[in-house]
Amino acid sequence: MVLAPKVEENLGMVMIFTLVSAVQEKLNEIVDHIKTRIEEEKKQKEREAEEAEKECFHGTPVTIENFLSWKAKFDTELLELKRKKMKEEEQAGKNKLSGKQLFEMDHNLDTSDIQFLEEAGNSVEVDESLFQEMDDLELEDEDDDPDYNPVDLESD
Repeated sequence: MVLAPKVEENLGMVMIFTLVSAVQEKLNEIVDHIKTRIEEEKKQKEREAEEAEKECFHGTPVTIENFLSWKAKFDTELLELKRKKMKEEEQAGKNKLSGKQLFEMDHNLDTSDIQFLEEAGNSVEVDESLFQEMDDLELEDEDDDPDYNPVDLESD
């Protein structure tokens, strides 16, 4: 390969350095070739990845016709889902009204809890002595305090 021509060329002389240099040059060329090939493969993979990513974002162009066909399919699917949900609720007996709807339909529900407690014998008693007149409470008036600042939380 590389050594045979160098051996014939340097016959009769000291040739160890020449042979080692030739082998080293050839190995450097091989390593450089491998590095460039690896870099090219890496660049090729990056290009392919970019192309694949572009393909992911590139879809069917939207036209009026294909949008309308998609919307028709979507509406039928949505209607079918609503029908299934309604059937499931009817089968489960879940035609319950919300609290707001119940109160809007029957105004007697406003007092029904109180009536239920009175019928059960549980009456609510209020100790009026806990409530004092406002004059008995020693509350400071905000206008009296010159240091009071409603914006500043650390003020007096």
